[in-house]
This record gives sequence, structure tokens and C-alpha cells, in this order.
Amino acid sequence: MAPPPRRGHARALKPRQRTPGHHYNASFLSAADRAEIIAWLTALKPLWEERYSKHFPPPPGQSQRRLLRPVYWLGNWQFACLDYYRPPKGVKNRCVQAEPFPSVLQRQVQKVEALARRMFRGPDMPPGWHLNTCLVNFYGNRLEDGRWVDTARVGEHKDFEPGPVASLSLGERALIQFVTSTRPGERDEVVLEQWLDDGALQLFGGTQWKEKTFHRVQRVDTRAGHLLPPEIPGFQTRRVNFTFRYVPDEHVTPFAELSPEAREDVTPYVRTLAEGSPFFHEALARESALSRTPPRDGQTPGLAPTDPPPPVSKSER
Repeated sequence: MAPPPRRGHARALKPRQRTPGHHYNASFLSAADRAEIIAWLTALKPLWEERYSKHFPPPPGQSQRRLLRPVYWLGNWQFACLDYYRPPKGVKNRCVQAEPFPSVLQRQVQKVEALARRMFRGPDMPPGWHLNTCLVNFYGNRLEDGRWVDTARVGEHKDFEPGPVASLSLGERALIQFVTSTRPGERDEVVLEQWLDDGALQLFGGTQWKEKTFHRVQRVDTRAGHLLPPEIPGFQTRRVNFTFRYVPDEHVTPFAELSPEAREDVTPYVRTLAEGSPFFHEALARESALSRTPPRDGQTPGLAPTDPPPPVSKSER
């Protein structure tokens, strides 16, 4: 049972109550699609990221820290050290082109987009909106100093990407809360809370849920005993969440075209990703070729269209 609101006089809206701008379907994923997603996850190699970097150091009084959980991104990757996507000013060198959605997720996206276009109109549905980025979050226990620590939570935040946001859940159910707040950390009133079940879809948008409220994952259950792939050293995954958002295509940058500072900061991550991702292996090879190709007369420095990428060794596949 969901807990009562923490503060305020009004009670939080009950799960599954019809709420304008918020849609919940507990059984969105079919058993076959769920099995296909699980199989796809098995080969995935999530990334542990640090929050800051050489060119984007911690603010005064703060120190470097690792994210609470490993992540993976599809469509475009918003590296934490580049400070994510924060329009209207934080749009350049924030979203790095990443591998496309696998077919099973693309099928879900097509259904969600159709639903969203029925739900949202006018300013709630930006021109050109389509779900082209996906954050894959892994929730569970992290091994710290020889003991397992539950890190399955997310503090209150807003999604700054324009338009509706969708999420698919696998594994243990999670309690999400939408809260009014003057700023993160100053909790006011829980206006909606919802348990997100295994195979569920949540879709939200509009001023109420994108601008007036923050949302957070308060906790993730353990009662069903889920243990999900992939194998991650020092981590036990009991829930996987796919959050789909929209980033305008003009704000998505190939790795080789990032600013020198941003490229330097994320190169170690891209090298790690390239060990398990053909997409990032190719992106890394292209960047390397571009960096060593001298400019020709009247030509911008870079890789000529006919130049092949360096060969891939067996150890890099």
C-alpha cells in the first residue's frame, strides 16, 4: 500500500485514478515483448558514470561522485559530466548520438507515440515531437566496502526535454511520486503517487506534470524476488526502467563533432562502450580518423567519404 502524503492537507491521488495529463497502464507489455526485452538486456553492458569531469568540475564545496546506479542510453546519450540536456541554454554538446532502439523497443515507442498524440494537443505537443532518446536505469543494490547497499531511488527532479515523457518498467514495482516544491529538497505536498508494476507504461505531459511538479522514485520493492540481467560487477538489479523523451534532432551531436572539451571528457566512456557496442566502436573509429586526417585545399579537416574506418580487431568486437 502506498504511504500517505508527507505534507499538506490534500491527499495524493489514488493509483489508476483518471488524471488529465497522466496515463498508467499496468499491463502494457505483452509476455512475448517482455521476454524479448529481457533477452536484449542480457547482452547489454551498462556504464558507471562520474558526475563531473576535467572540464566540468564539481561546484565549490562539492566533490566528485559516482552515480547511484549504472545506466545505458539509446538514441542519444546524455553524459552526466556534460550536465544533461537543459534547454533553453544547455543544449549544445549535451546529447551525444547513440545507438538506435532495438526493434522490440521501437514497437513500444510507436504505440506510445500514437497514444501521446491522442492525449496531448497544442503547447503540450511540440512540433516535431517524437521519442528519440531513452535512459535505461538499473535499480538495485550496490556493493560498497563488502556490503550490499540499496540505491534504488531517485530524488525529486524535472525532465527538461520538451513534450510528453514515457516510461516502461520491468521487475520489482516502484513507487513514483509527483510533488509540488519551490525547489529540489524542499518537499511540499505529494499530489500524485503511483506504483509502477512489472510491464507497466506511465505517460505524462503538460504543465501540471512537467512544470508545476517534480517527480521522484521513492522506493523499489523487494517482495517479488526479481533479479534481472545483465550481469553487472558489484551490482544486483531488481528493476529496470526505460524512460523515453524527445530531444530536437538539431541538438543531437555525433561524438566526433563534440567540442574538444566535451569530447575529451567523454572519450573514456566511449572507449568503454565501444568494447560492447558496434555503434560506439564505429563512432570512436571515425573520431580517430578525423583527428589524424590533415585538411586538403579548400576542404574542412576530416575523414573523406571514401576513407574506410580502421579495421576492428577480434579483441574489440
